[in-house]
Amino acid sequence: MVPDTLLETVDLTKSFNGFTAVNKVNLRVKRGSIHALIGPNGGGKTTVFNLLTKFLTPTEGKILYRGEDITHETPDKAARRGVVRSRFLPPSRT
Repeated sequence: MVPDTLLETVDLTKSFNGFTAVNKVNLRVKRGSIHALIGPNGGGKTTVFNLLTKFLTPTEGKILYRGEDITHETPDKAARRGVVRSRFLPPSRT
């Protein structure tokens, strides 16, 4: 049976030298759904994506992919699972 939840975080937290950039984020991304992460500049959106794609290690909490804990996986191992991000770069104006 294919799990309905593809990606989940449980109390995901990231602190940098006493500054908490992401505080106890709980999210659940279900198969076939579209989600958005919104917030002000400096609100921690990029930090969340860097945690999910394993370019940062959480201070606390868990990241689950298809029910498996990937919290401490390396970015390349997570990418082989399909947990990757892309970055849109607008065409240069030359």
